[in-house]
Amino acid sequence: MKIPFEDKYRFQEKIDLVLKINYSSSLIAIIFGLVCLFFLEIKEIIPYTFFGYALLNLLNTVLYTKHRNLILCYNVTSIVSMVGATIITIYSGGIQSPFLFVLAIVVFSGYVITMVYGQIYLIINLLVIAVLFIYDLSDYKISQNLVPEASKSWFALGSALYAVYLLGVVLGKNLLKAHHKLYKSRNEIQQRIDEKEILLKEVHHRVKNNLQTVSSLLSLQSRTIADEKISNIIKSSQNRVVSMAMVHEMLYKRDDYLSKIEVKPYIKELTEYLVRSVKGSSSNVKVDLNVEENKLSIDTVIPLGLIINETITNALKYGISDDKGGGITLSLKKLADNRYELYLGDDGKGYSENFDPKNAKSLGLKLIYNLTRQLRGTIARDLSKKGTYYRIEFEEIVEDFNAIE
Repeated sequence: MKIPFEDKYRFQEKIDLVLKINYSSSLIAIIFGLVCLFFLEIKEIIPYTFFGYALLNLLNTVLYTKHRNLILCYNVTSIVSMVGATIITIYSGGIQSPFLFVLAIVVFSGYVITMVYGQIYLIINLLVIAVLFIYDLSDYKISQNLVPEASKSWFALGSALYAVYLLGVVLGKNLLKAHHKLYKSRNEIQQRIDEKEILLKEVHHRVKNNLQTVSSLLSLQSRTIADEKISNIIKSSQNRVVSMAMVHEMLYKRDDYLSKIEVKPYIKELTEYLVRSVKGSSSNVKVDLNVEENKLSIDTVIPLGLIINETITNALKYGISDDKGGGITLSLKKLADNRYELYLGDDGKGYSENFDPKNAKSLGLKLIYNLTRQLRGTIARDLSKKGTYYRIEFEEIVEDFNAIE
């Protein structure tokens, strides 16, 4: 699995930052150790702790080039830094040591890597400071301040410069640099996303226009044919095209057209169009809609719209007479496990009890059953009511595709 571009960039920035901290802190530790040894007359454990820290840190950094495990490299650096800073703090005044504030850099570095590591090292260092405070108050001493009285001010200055340089120059400067690079990269990515969104919106617009053109051609063709049966077949095909065009129209009009489609307004608009198309604007057909507020993918909405188109068209043409009128019922609700139930039908003439829709020659009925299978669903007639009613259970379909790289 490939790491997304932005994640790879951020990961590389963290690698660069950790390596720069390791090299810089090791170099400064060597310099500080030499200053303590030759200029501040600090002869015992403090300068050798600086040298030991620098050696271990450089070794850890070199080993990273072999194992390439950033988390391991960072944790070794943090542990070595924390132990070294604690030892120097203990032997340079304890809780009153100016080197105590270097422990804060370990915590800050932890938050640079992840929130979890930052919190872990924050708790550890707070415990270390608490222990140092209790140790300073107690009468039991295992160490003494090894910094000569004449060198305390210079040691404090060196400790402050060490902490400020690491925190301000190494961490701060590199974090700011990484932030600017990430900001620039994010703007470039957003610009490409905007371009692709505009292109995709244009695609939906053109698909909708092409489908409407096909619909208009079918409408013109149906008017020129004298045979009413053939004209009705062409009219049915026109309605199927319109039901698909409505999906792309809704995607084009929405600001968040990349997301799923709200089925309630789509079904309402589709049913109103079908009633007008088949029965005219002054029909006495009542439509009872009970559709929950759900959003479905385009791969689900298009076959679902075609099922509704075929069912309502059959009801308006063959089930509900122009004289008596009638009603159409349609409900859609969500079930468990990302499945849905569509219940629709009419209170018209209906079929005979021995009628088998699966073996019928009607293209509309065949489409209903085939589209239900496409939605991985099941279909059953409700024989308890007068007319023709179907209960269809289906699941949302989301087609996966591989991006071209």
